[in-house]
Amino acid sequence: MNFIFISPQFPHTYWNFCNRLKKNGVNVLAIGDSSYDSLSKELKESITEYYRVNNMEDYDQMYRAVAFFAFKYGRIDWLESNNEYWLEQDAKLRTDFNITTGVDNKGIKKYKSKYEMKKYYIKAGVPVARIHKVSDLKKAKKFIDEIGGYPIIAKPECGVGAAHTYKITNDSELDSFFASKPNYEYVMEEFIEGDIVSYDVITNSKCEPLFESMTCWPPSIADIVNNKLDLDYYTAADVPESLRALGRATVKSFDVKSRFVHLEFFKLRKDKKGLGKKGDFVGLEVNMRPAGGYTPDMMNWAHATDVYQIWADMVCQDNRVVPELRMDHFCVYASRRDNYSYKHSYDEVINKYKDKIVMAERLPALWYDAMGNYMFTAHADDEAAALEFISFVEERA
Repeated sequence: MNFIFISPQFPHTYWNFCNRLKKNGVNVLAIGDSSYDSLSKELKESITEYYRVNNMEDYDQMYRAVAFFAFKYGRIDWLESNNEYWLEQDAKLRTDFNITTGVDNKGIKKYKSKYEMKKYYIKAGVPVARIHKVSDLKKAKKFIDEIGGYPIIAKPECGVGAAHTYKITNDSELDSFFASKPNYEYVMEEFIEGDIVSYDVITNSKCEPLFESMTCWPPSIADIVNNKLDLDYYTAADVPESLRALGRATVKSFDVKSRFVHLEFFKLRKDKKGLGKKGDFVGLEVNMRPAGGYTPDMMNWAHATDVYQIWADMVCQDNRVVPELRMDHFCVYASRRDNYSYKHSYDEVINKYKDKIVMAERLPALWYDAMGNYMFTAHADDEAAALEFISFVEERA
């Protein structure tokens, strides 16, 4: 099997995907824009060949790289980046090289368009916030009246992450939004008061789950980005049955085959007319790639498993080989920013949680806005311990 992995050097833990493929006997070929010398030793040992392009945004360069591998090694069986930013380019390359093991140009829209996503949540029987494609101020005000008034959320129709996302609470802010919004398509949604949880899953070719996990996120990533707040979240090995049922229905509605994906839901903090009771789950967005940052590694620690191997076995055998352990552990992430002073020093954090810490490092600059400048990640036995860890790490001086 010839597998092309796009940009395996970022995040730096993604070498694990290539490593597990190689262990399964796959011929792993890689394309990226970093120099070969800058690649980690682990990544170099996990791939057969690396093709460097000057600019991954240049489709002609990417096309030539895939063509080179196809000429040298024969038909390409899989092509994947597991990265939100490259989903559309991945789909185009699959289409142009007739790689049928992933989403093509025709299927990518429902995965990228926030407006189209709603249709598939509804098809799955999952309630969703009402949505409006932004056109002009008059129609926006009509939509706001229809949903009962402010606040509303405005975000890019095909955006990545929480960049350029706004909470609008009055007419003045709405006017400012229209006066200064970037020149690309936006949608508006009714505001939902709830916590964000994700149903994270690796599926086989029949849309059946091989691995399931839950991650609990802060209520607004947009606030963290826009207001430079500390990011904290945790992964739990145990998935509530109600979320599991909605997640599985959503996977089938979107026809998610042979992928590691991240589906987001609101957990209502109070009753919401037309959507549900307090504690119910409401569909938010789908992300057809693993959860961001080092969350796959957090899943490993919470579940005492190897999601990279589960994914590679899905690619090679369409099933799960790694045994499933019944775990109820947590893994928690807490960040810090350079422009704040914290009550507890780095050494105090390490000494207090030395038996629990699994990662402590400075983050890549690309992640600073959303994830902070520095992070600590640790095991936790329960939710209370996870929250206590967050409080200790992020307490300001």
